[in-house]
Amino acid sequence: MVIRRARSILLACVLPLATQAARAQGSSVALDVDARAIGLVTRATHTPGDRTLTEGYLTQPIMDASLRAGWLRAIGMLNLEGATLRRGELDAGAWGEGYVDRRHPHAYLHELVVGTEARSGALAGSIYGGRGFVPFGSDDPMARPFVSYPVDHHLAQIIERLMVVAAARAGPVTVEAATFGGDEPVDPSTLPLARRMGDSWSLRATLTGKQLPLILGGAELAASYANVKSPEYREGKGLDQRKAHLGLRFEDDGGLFARYALVELARTTDVDRGRDLYTFEAALAEGALCRDDVGAALRWERSDRPEEERLLDLFRTARPATDVSILGVTRWTTLTGAVSLPALRVDLLHAAPFVEVARATADRTSAAIFDPVRVYGSRVMWRLVGGIRIAAGRSPHGRMGRYGVASDSFGEAAPTPHHTHRAMNRCFS
Repeated sequence: MVIRRARSILLACVLPLATQAARAQGSSVALDVDARAIGLVTRATHTPGDRTLTEGYLTQPIMDASLRAGWLRAIGMLNLEGATLRRGELDAGAWGEGYVDRRHPHAYLHELVVGTEARSGALAGSIYGGRGFVPFGSDDPMARPFVSYPVDHHLAQIIERLMVVAAARAGPVTVEAATFGGDEPVDPSTLPLARRMGDSWSLRATLTGKQLPLILGGAELAASYANVKSPEYREGKGLDQRKAHLGLRFEDDGGLFARYALVELARTTDVDRGRDLYTFEAALAEGALCRDDVGAALRWERSDRPEEERLLDLFRTARPATDVSILGVTRWTTLTGAVSLPALRVDLLHAAPFVEVARATADRTSAAIFDPVRVYGSRVMWRLVGGIRIAAGRSPHGRMGRYGVASDSFGEAAPTPHHTHRAMNRCFS
């Protein structure tokens, strides 16, 4: 009841602002487009079946755009991983959408949202709708300094959902509320079920320290909660999820080095008709330093992962998942280091080489039937990744999932895809 009332109040504040924006804004049009992809080679030890594999990919091949036309705002992103990563990307501990120990390809229509935003005195508001990033958790890993995704991706973000997001901002405080369809993509080409729109909801509150330096010293503190109906069963008859997230983020582009840091805690509980079944927890800390085109980043993570029955292809699990298919919970601890080297730049094109190395360990919890040593031949795995980031455009994509007044770029004259994310754009984009 409290949550429904909060959402009603927020929408009541934002909708009049949207009407005002439609009347007040001019008719100027601005469009920004960029494209990027990452070519890489991965060598991983102790993959399922105790094999050492070396594979090459074209990963994260995306094109994104931002349009501003008078009062209207639009943001979109195409992701072609469905064509280039059908088998998935080697990444020990990764899971989701039927893939395991490989990162799954994301949807072709990764994001397409439209909305409007406006100010009224000290209050600013916005409303956006379409398919995109639910206001929950931290930035999508694609917008952070590492190419490899963390294990907590499905615990700390909710993406590619049909949704409506309303946001209100007053000084250093921003509150976002969303209603969305809980079904996650079945494969890259499948669109969300329209009839499931509105069966799930989320809230996120953010305190920005740029305006409160004595409290947070330029950092950003965010807390999120989400109730997601049957994300892994498209027809809506599967397990529900209750999700919570707390994150502290810092980014600064001043001085000799650009600096970035993120610390987050996430928890997801699988629920069957009101009864808690499984709880998965994650803790992550990462940071990066960047000077000109050269950067170094380090990430530590400890995350729980559900272990499900695997198919003949040991990198895949059955979908839809059920509570009886879960064999336990494995705890993954991963330490990842990354170095980005000087880029070659020609006009709007740039190509930047990088190297990443990761050490992962998998430990069976007391309740787990699944034994990592039997599957991998060891509880310790290594992953070495080398490649090159290629990009074309003026405004590389940055932070994702914060629309309208919740974005860092709110109030800027020129459109930017998502947020500008300026500091890390120097060497990790």
